[in-house]
Amino acid sequence: MKIAFIGLGNVGAKLAGSLVRNGHEVCVHDLKAEAGKQLCAAGAHWADSVPEAIADRAVIITCLPSPQASRAVVESHILPNLEAGQIWAEMSTTDSHEITDLGTRIIAKGGKALDCPVSGGCHRATTGNIAIFAGCTRETFEAMLPVLKSMGRRILHTGALGSASILKVMTNYLATANLVSVSEALTTAKACGMDMNTTYEAFRISSGNSFVHETEGQVILNGSRDISFTMDLVLKDIGLFQSLAEEHSVPLELSPKLIEIFQDGIARYGERELSPNIIKRLEEATGLEVLGEGFPAEILDDEPEEEGYEVNAQK
Repeated sequence: MKIAFIGLGNVGAKLAGSLVRNGHEVCVHDLKAEAGKQLCAAGAHWADSVPEAIADRAVIITCLPSPQASRAVVESHILPNLEAGQIWAEMSTTDSHEITDLGTRIIAKGGKALDCPVSGGCHRATTGNIAIFAGCTRETFEAMLPVLKSMGRRILHTGALGSASILKVMTNYLATANLVSVSEALTTAKACGMDMNTTYEAFRISSGNSFVHETEGQVILNGSRDISFTMDLVLKDIGLFQSLAEEHSVPLELSPKLIEIFQDGIARYGERELSPNIIKRLEEATGLEVLGEGFPAEILDDEPEEEGYEVNAQK
């Protein structure tokens, strides 16, 4: 299928790479030309502009760093040049109201629209084993499913346009809460004089285990703290979650504290600091280094790539 992919950041470049690897004809564009070099070497085509990238493409995918960036690209470049029948898919974590507004305008001009954010970490985006949520009509979902199956393993149709973005914000909130709790547990274990390798394994085989512990816990203990995700992106995502709760009058207690923690982390270390380094606040307060031995500097997906499939929600 002929696809345009706009936005080649940490996640976008990996998703576009899966499309190229699985035989799609992909035209890519990013503000930084350097971001497309590796993809073009693998078989993608480079476009110097968004209108050039989307011309005569069945599917237009955007994966951009903020709702504001997505709106700017759609309003300035995609809507004025949209061809009837083209599918626009937004794959970043974004505001559900923004995606609904922009998607409705795409549909009004004869296109189709869906929000399809991914979840599972950059290591799974690399191998095409990441999970994908898709918010759209069933007709659009079925038209887009072959493309989604080339980028992810587990594909969930979440309902109407905007529903996938709501759920993605919630999953990122849960991951953030878990990152902070894992950081606190590891630091407290270190303060108690526990062996950190034993501590990691105890958490892993117990009711305290989680996806975040098994992945981010390892790069925390390695010291690299590298999951290709930064504190400013965390703050954006949990801010979106807090806004949803406030909109629906849900009196949250933990969420505002998480926002406060990451605001402090950004003030101390900068907005582009790697998100697992939120543990540095505790290391500095205690004078401890929370490190283990033999843990990897980055998380790699050791599962073989498999063709994606639709996950059916339990009803």
